Amino acid sequence: MSERSSLEEITIRGLGVIDSATFEVGRGLTVLTGETGAGKTMVLTALSLILGAKSDSDLVRQGEERTTVTGRFALSDQLLARVIDDGADVDDHEVIITRTVSAQGKSRILLGGVPSTTHQISDLADELIEIHAQSSTARLTKPQVQREMLDSFADIAPLLAEYQEVFQRYGQLVARIKELRALLSKRDQEIANVTEFIEAFSAVNPLPGEPDKIENEISKLGSVELLHSEISRALILMEDEETSIFNLMQEARKSLELIRGKDLKLDGIVDRYLDVLFNAQDVAGDLASYVTNLEADPVRFEFLQQRKSAINSLLKKHGVGSDRQLAYEGLLVRANEAQAKLDDLSGGDDRLAEMEKELRGLFAHLQKCARSLSSARRDASLTFSNSVTAEIAFLSMPHARIQVECVSNDGEEFSDYSVTGLDEVKILFSAHSGGQLLPLSKVASGGEMSRVMLALEVVLAEKSPVGTYIFDEVDAGVGGKAAVEVGRRLAKLSASAQVIVVTHLAQVAVWAENHLVVRKNESGMVTQSDIQSVSGAERESEIARMLSGQEESQTAREHAAELLNLVAQSMIS
Repeated sequence: MSERSSLEEITIRGLGVIDSATFEVGRGLTVLTGETGAGKTMVLTALSLILGAKSDSDLVRQGEERTTVTGRFALSDQLLARVIDDGADVDDHEVIITRTVSAQGKSRILLGGVPSTTHQISDLADELIEIHAQSSTARLTKPQVQREMLDSFADIAPLLAEYQEVFQRYGQLVARIKELRALLSKRDQEIANVTEFIEAFSAVNPLPGEPDKIENEISKLGSVELLHSEISRALILMEDEETSIFNLMQEARKSLELIRGKDLKLDGIVDRYLDVLFNAQDVAGDLASYVTNLEADPVRFEFLQQRKSAINSLLKKHGVGSDRQLAYEGLLVRANEAQAKLDDLSGGDDRLAEMEKELRGLFAHLQKCARSLSSARRDASLTFSNSVTAEIAFLSMPHARIQVECVSNDGEEFSDYSVTGLDEVKILFSAHSGGQLLPLSKVASGGEMSRVMLALEVVLAEKSPVGTYIFDEVDAGVGGKAAVEVGRRLAKLSASAQVIVVTHLAQVAVWAENHLVVRKNESGMVTQSDIQSVSGAERESEIARMLSGQEESQTAREHAAELLNLVAQSMIS
């Protein structure tokens, strides 16, 4: 199995202009083309729904009761283990995600046939597919996203995990010290309260889940006579020689066995009957065993009543909240923490001094981890900047520059630290030679942002776990030679991951290994036959249409053939 996941197939029913369609998606670079309004965007909408996006009843095709969209994914080993843990049904490393949206706006999502939530699927989607549209380039301007990109390139997940573990421990210790200081101001009363609780809890020593077990056993022992009489009556009906249900069922079995082999469909029904008979006999055996071991136990019954009373008294005095189950669980948690709290209180100022000494040591450890993290980021930032700049140059922006800047706080105060370290990461950009490097959001146009995003993805692809990249309008604002280079870089990205591109530019489409065309029929709908995989002359005709708007234009067909030939030669070389 590949180390990366991939999208294998999409099925769409009753979504916008799409009536019904199922199509497979190949590996490598796939382009989706078609005239404006033909339904290309609906394909991306379907994928977004599959991946847990917010649903809307307006998406349901007029006259339909619901929209149903399904995606079949081949999973990497890591994701396979994850979805199996979620209880999904998996077939040969593949899982199916199904989303339905009713005309009333109700939504349902299934992961491998098992009900799931959009939140759960969205978490999974982060490692399945990354969708880029013109609007999504705004993400690039967010400091958090820029830091995550540098961290991914630097491959510093182990360093970040160690830092975050120390950061969490430091925060927890700060909270304990704060609590202890507050408690020391009313130490004597708190010691008395905690001691009383520990003694009361120890006297009863309740166990996890014990109230439910006691209730069940009390119910059983309090109903021994009723259980014995009713089970015995049921067994008589099943097994008595004169009235036995099983005797009648066995007679029926003999008749059915005589006609076995006459009809395969009937044989299946007979097999189901035999399963019912054998299961019923097993149930009878289990009931007989149960009633044989069923005994009244007044001593045990009395003990359970007393035990229940003791737990209720403890819960009434020391439990918190009106929810009985939550109060009981809180009681157990409080008991686990009570001794440590008593130790803190009893130790008084000495214990506080110990904790503050521990805090100083932990802060030194935190500083060390944070500086290692900062050093790794700074070391990677230059290589990352140069790699992305080189990619942008290939995208017909030869004088553009990217600089990834890592600015660190001095780290002398805990307030300098965040959950991700001491650093603020900024991606700076200049489109022209000698131009001032400024934040992306201030200087990059829409077309430039699209190309910067593509360059970043190409550089990051080899280290990213994402199996599929989807680009919509990545070619917005570009044309001519720049469009050819966008197609070339998309093809390069597809060497590391599956890439799906919705495009209106022939210069991009010619780079695809797989070409899907979406067309509306005369009724304005898209049906099964209207999403086609094209190759050869059909593909040349579609490229010609994209170039000139006329499929049969001889000039456009010649230009299309020339473009396809140039790409083919480029691939060979």
